[in-house]
Amino acid sequence: MNHPNDAQTAGKPARKNQDKPAGKSAAEGADSGGGAYRATLNMPDTAFPMRGDLPKREPGWVEQWNAPGDDGTSGGLYQRLRVARRDAPLFVLHDGPPYANGRLHIGHALNKVLKDMIVKSKQLAGFDAQYIPGWDCHGLPIENAIEKLHGRKLSRDDMQAKSRAYATEQINQQREDFKRLGVLGDWERPYRTMDFANEAGEIRAFKRVIERGFVYRGLKPVYWCFDCGSSLAEFEIEYADKKSDTLDVAFEADDAAALAAAFGLSQLPGDGAKKAFAVIWTTTAWTIPANQALNAHPELTYALVDTPRGVLLLAEELVAKCLERYKLDGSVIATAPGAALKGLVFRHPLHDTVTAEEGGAYSYRRKSPLYLADYVTAGDGTGIVHSAPAYGVDDFNSCVAHGLKVDDILNPVHGNGVYADELPFFGGQHIWKACERVIEVLGQSDRLMATQGIVHSYPHCWRHKTPVIYRAAAQWFVRMDEGDGVFTTDKAPKTLRQLALDAIDQTSFYPENGRTRLRDMIANRPDWCISRQRSWGVPVPFFLHKDSGELHPRTMAILDQAAAIVESGGIEAWSRVTPEQILGAEDAVHYTKSTDILEVWFDSGSTFRHVLRGSHAHAYDRAPFHDQGPEADLYLEGHDQHRGWFHSSLLLACALEDRAPYRGLLTHGFATDGQGRKMSKSLGNTVEPQTITSKLGAEIVRLWVASTDYSGDLNIDDKILARVVDAYRRIRNTLRFLMANSSDFDPAVDTVPADQLLEIDRYALARTAELQAEILAHFEVYEFHPVVSKLQVFCSEDLGAFYLDVLKDRLYTSAPKSLARRSAQTALHQITHAMLRWMAPFLSFTAEEAWAIFAAGQSSGSIFTETFSTFDAPDAALLAKWARIRAIRDAANKEIETVRTAGQVGSSLQATLAITANAEDAALLRSLGDDLKFVTITSAVTVEDGAELAITVAPSTAVKCERCWHYRDDVGSDAAHPTICARCVSNLHGDGELRTVA
Repeated sequence: MNHPNDAQTAGKPARKNQDKPAGKSAAEGADSGGGAYRATLNMPDTAFPMRGDLPKREPGWVEQWNAPGDDGTSGGLYQRLRVARRDAPLFVLHDGPPYANGRLHIGHALNKVLKDMIVKSKQLAGFDAQYIPGWDCHGLPIENAIEKLHGRKLSRDDMQAKSRAYATEQINQQREDFKRLGVLGDWERPYRTMDFANEAGEIRAFKRVIERGFVYRGLKPVYWCFDCGSSLAEFEIEYADKKSDTLDVAFEADDAAALAAAFGLSQLPGDGAKKAFAVIWTTTAWTIPANQALNAHPELTYALVDTPRGVLLLAEELVAKCLERYKLDGSVIATAPGAALKGLVFRHPLHDTVTAEEGGAYSYRRKSPLYLADYVTAGDGTGIVHSAPAYGVDDFNSCVAHGLKVDDILNPVHGNGVYADELPFFGGQHIWKACERVIEVLGQSDRLMATQGIVHSYPHCWRHKTPVIYRAAAQWFVRMDEGDGVFTTDKAPKTLRQLALDAIDQTSFYPENGRTRLRDMIANRPDWCISRQRSWGVPVPFFLHKDSGELHPRTMAILDQAAAIVESGGIEAWSRVTPEQILGAEDAVHYTKSTDILEVWFDSGSTFRHVLRGSHAHAYDRAPFHDQGPEADLYLEGHDQHRGWFHSSLLLACALEDRAPYRGLLTHGFATDGQGRKMSKSLGNTVEPQTITSKLGAEIVRLWVASTDYSGDLNIDDKILARVVDAYRRIRNTLRFLMANSSDFDPAVDTVPADQLLEIDRYALARTAELQAEILAHFEVYEFHPVVSKLQVFCSEDLGAFYLDVLKDRLYTSAPKSLARRSAQTALHQITHAMLRWMAPFLSFTAEEAWAIFAAGQSSGSIFTETFSTFDAPDAALLAKWARIRAIRDAANKEIETVRTAGQVGSSLQATLAITANAEDAALLRSLGDDLKFVTITSAVTVEDGAELAITVAPSTAVKCERCWHYRDDVGSDAAHPTICARCVSNLHGDGELRTVA
């Protein structure tokens, strides 16, 4: 049945076989019949509007949520929520700090909305759900922004001052955008890594890592970005294609007789007069000038190959490929295992191009001993690897292991990528531009066997998108495995790698595949380089002896002193401190003050310690989690943070406390366009959250996040958003129907006891309880897209297409205060309560708007101070019974639609049904009594026993009631009301009709 104003209120359009088509106005409904009795109907009424007008209404809610309380307290709704959950168990989602740099993009919105939904769902589950937003304020992103604005020649003091001001400005802008998205948090007191207390806390954490034996100083190859002018962490590297030239380079044997002997030969061909060469293959021409060794695998078989160019040393299985590449004919004259080559010596390929005096320390008149190394392979190249130990980790380790002193390692490439001036042939040139010159000189020296261009995957700086190199630099490291640290006083019980792997086993992962990814990264990562050569960051407050390079003996006390200075005046205060002020005049002349800073991953990775247990410990002061303070229940970021924040936080927490700083890790994918492509300005496929918010409302951004499976990438474009808008309207319209039809219901007075509810109302509540159990189970494991999907189905199928469809007749035509109507309203009221709470985590503005109307005078004023509704366990038998009734009803609707399409009936109410069913189904239908016609929305139904379900539809021969639109034989039975049926007369002037089921 369909009455005025209801066509657009249910979650699904009105059925075609009903009287009034979907979309007709109230006036049209009145004109089409029942006009004289329209005023006697219980018409729905609510102040909750059909149109959301989200862009206009949402800012008002944002302002209200963040407005000071009546008592003048700051923090708005967030602080009221803390009061509401003062004694509740804590839930702590520790915020991974975004950089305070630039406008928010859709990825920021995705991340923050997801965090907000989790916090709100936990709040509604009864937890004191804390959310303290944070910002990453130090490091290269800020410095790069300042350099773009003010140039690269700023003093350290100027860079720090401008960086702090810039970060502050960026935070203020980003904070307003996050608020506009409906994210609730302690916005009045966020954490910022540049806050003095946090900067000091980081120095204290650094000291503790030193005490535990994990910190050491070493010259090791680290990723180096010329644009950054600094070393990079593993986390700051991404891979992209790069064009390079491959080189096969010949290294002449220093002792041809020794080479022959290694292969069991008395001499080389030509009576020993032929020159012999070990040939290497490389893609980094620029490393050849720094060569200091060769490496072969001890278990590979090597061959001596006689060619017109000389005798070549190559891996046996690569001989054919190499000769083809060199365009040479040749024959293998002997083979030997790689182990037999140990101790052979070769000459640098440019050995004979310069005199002994030229180049000084960088003279090419040097030897390249051949070492044995397991990292050599015969997959490509020649089976022999050249080693420039300053520019490769494996090369470095091999050379040092074979006795090369660190001080003797050649490192001619400066931090800006330019060769040292004194390097012969190439001095003063940038290495990328010098590659062509290196190839040219090798060719002129008759040491270039072959060269060709390739495109290969190569490490790049993730900020500048430019190629990086490995470069040896004196840096501070956190050790992953066994070894000595500086100033160790409380050595950890296990290696850092062991501690971190153990902690991963104790952590929950969402999704679970994150565990393997993080474990593999920890299992294979090198030592962590934690020092950087920049200005804007927490200092490494060390003093190094000018001659020995050793730390000052009072280093640990100096760290405490530095922390106190920084806590009082920030890192700028430490920058202004002179060695004399810390060491005294006598010591100061012998020591150099370090200008290194701790890398930014140390900043964010240590926030659990100096935020949760330091600057914001007040938020947790009532709960003794453990001696060291609370753990975070959850860290949540994009899946790239397995190599970023998740990674650095795990290492630091294990270094400090032998355990992870989190109980759970949740990762989400990236926002991509509708075709799944990465967003970029060049493709023109970016989607700005501010644009969506201004046009459609932040609620649509939130629903997009909630309705998409975040375990993979999240596609978004205008078409996808249009579908989200449509889903929002269906949910809103259903909510409006529920509220409109319970607007005159006072739960304190009108609630019908559960045992007196009509059966279909009990079924509706049982279905609601069943769905809530599923929804809360999804919330428990931080799943939202199944919740949105099930809520949509609930609105459109369970409510719109069935329960509310059946209910309209009873709501509109029954006596206003009758048991039949109050029973329906009792169910609607409880369903609305439940549904608002389900929606609140993701449709926060809509739920709050509806709550202000629905629960006016019944609550503290915010849906977020409430908890999820409580239901008795759903009656399984009742659910099964009505599931079968609905299936039979669906079958009847199909038959009615067939007859209606043929023009035999105008609506379902004009039809009568004759149902034949098996004994079980027939008994089930008969149990509904005369109310069966209300369930099928027809004017009459008969039930007969038969072998199988069969439904016959016939037009009614009765007269249509002007008020309820049913076709009944008793229309006009009361002479005073000749156009309405007896039940309408009873509902208007008598005791009211008796309803038992529907």
